[in-house]
This record gives sequence, structure tokens and C-alpha cells, in this order.
Amino acid sequence: MPETLTLTLSLKGNREVRDNCQIFRLAGLLDAYSEQAFLKALDKFAEESPKNFILDLSQIDFVDSSGIGALVKIAKKVQNAGGTFQTVTNPRVTQTVKLVRLEQFLSLQPSVDDALAKLKQS
Repeated sequence: MPETLTLTLSLKGNREVRDNCQIFRLAGLLDAYSEQAFLKALDKFAEESPKNFILDLSQIDFVDSSGIGALVKIAKKVQNAGGTFQTVTNPRVTQTVKLVRLEQFLSLQPSVDDALAKLKQS
């Protein structure tokens, strides 16, 4: 059963634990306004098991440089804790991530199923 995350008026989300990973589904805006709430909400889960994160941003309408910075911070924390980090994107998010050449680091995936399949391969 997905757990609702308390974020901001412009960013909503939930968390589900499945197949040895935590799946976070977010919708709305990942920007300077929502960055701190996003970091606060996900930061505590980086210390918990399972250590593998899938961040589903397919319903994100907008991401700015603050949002990208927050993604990098969470990805580093998860990886430093011994987990893996994958990001499911849509064309808008993919374009923004590719502009700053972070598509490899954030491990962009086309769907949650693809991310789960990649996790099983590793």
C-alpha cells in the first residue's frame, strides 16, 4: 500500500516498498519552492532498507536547477549508503537532465518496470 508523502502544494508524492527497493512517485513541480520539502521527505528514507531507490518523475511538470541539485544530493546519499538510484522520467525531465549531462549519474529509465528489471540484473 503506497504511503503518501507530505511535500508542498505544488509537489505531491507517495512511497511504496516493492522488489527490494523503495519507489517514490512524484507529480507536480520540482523546483526551488519544493526542493527543501523534497529533500526532507526523501532524506530520511535513504537511511532505511531497502537501500535501492526508484524515483518516478514521469508525472513531473517542471524541474529547475534547484530540483536537479536535489536529485543529485539524494542520489549521492543513496549511493553512499550502499544503494542504487534510478530515475524514471518524461521527455521534459529527460531534456533538462541531459542539458546538464547527468543522465548516466541519475540512471534515467523510461518506466518503473524498466528500472525494476535493471535492478534485478545488478
